[in-house]
Amino acid sequence: MAVRKSGLGRGLEALIPTEGKGGGSGFALIPVDRINANPDQPRSRFDDESLEELAGSIEELGVLQPVVVEESSAGYTLIAGERRWRAAKRAGLSNIPAVIREKSGDHTLIEALVENVQRMDLTPLEEARAYRQLLEEYGMTQEAVASRVGKSRPTISNTLRLLQLPAEVQVLVEEGELSGGHARALIGLTDERYAAHLAAKAVGEGWSVRQMEDAVRVRKEMEAGVPSKAGPVKTIRPVEIIELEKRLGDRLGASVKINYRSQKGRVEIKFGSVEELERLYRVITG
Repeated sequence: MAVRKSGLGRGLEALIPTEGKGGGSGFALIPVDRINANPDQPRSRFDDESLEELAGSIEELGVLQPVVVEESSAGYTLIAGERRWRAAKRAGLSNIPAVIREKSGDHTLIEALVENVQRMDLTPLEEARAYRQLLEEYGMTQEAVASRVGKSRPTISNTLRLLQLPAEVQVLVEEGELSGGHARALIGLTDERYAAHLAAKAVGEGWSVRQMEDAVRVRKEMEAGVPSKAGPVKTIRPVEIIELEKRLGDRLGASVKINYRSQKGRVEIKFGSVEELERLYRVITG
């Protein structure tokens, strides 16, 4: 099939007037280079591979859904459809179909947020930051935000609490290695270093959300001195010991196990041959 660089079939093009025919309102074909990204866009990450796929689809089929913009002194500002706009530029389109809205002030961010949330385009943290912006900069209540995005108030509240997590955990969520469900289970932990440890362990071992919830529950019960209802539980090792074990293993280039209890313990270093033992001796004494 031939590539249509116009990005539109003749039938659709006939339905959308070119720029200037709509009195600044309604549908129009507008130059992609006159559109600017919305500075209040809640989404901050755009997957390069998915953009390439969308660009290929646009080269083949055109832009099937118009972007939404509003006029500005520099041309147009995107309200919704940034992925389509970015992909259209990659596909080499000169013009893109758009719905031009009259200036709406504070509603611009809200519309961008609602569209992205409904399309599941935001990471949990991007969603949380957008909610916080609506609360702090636009004076909305959690109930009002919930109403606008079609979610419950507890959902909004729990999403906002993700911003309280340690930076290490937030990075894992932002990069898609840890799900929002895993992260929410960590919110109640008071020991941030242990929360970061559990997050890394969950990623490394492929934990389910249920496994994360169980690990957090056990930790809370131990901190509160409450016997676990699940029966005997493996002793949870201090984060400091786990970190020292890893550092020592990296330093020696060998498998290291630290057994620690009641302020004392034992260090075990594994080796596979006499030569390996001699190497470890030189590293330790050198």
